[in-house]
Amino acid sequence: NKYETLKHYFGYDRFHAGQEQIVDHILSGRDVLRYADRCRIINLHQVPALMLPGVTLVISPLISLMKDQVSALTQAGVKATHINSSLTAAQYL
Repeated sequence: NKYETLKHYFGYDRFHAGQEQIVDHILSGRDVLRYADRCRIINLHQVPALMLPGVTLVISPLISLMKDQVSALTQAGVKATHINSSLTAAQYL
């Protein structure tokens, strides 16, 4: 469930205010667009992405955030990668 996933991969027992509702919308198959005006420890796409089958594609303009999130996910045992302009053409393959 979402709480076990949150605890196992991120070490938290509960979501920050407003996050659980967004996670529930994603898990129910609804589209979600959220403007984040400040950074939180976890991004809301990560919990549903770990619970749902298939691949999750996240589009972000922040290269450093991509690198940090991928690093944290791989350290937690999750297969993750990023593609952005910091990579060479050979690294895309």
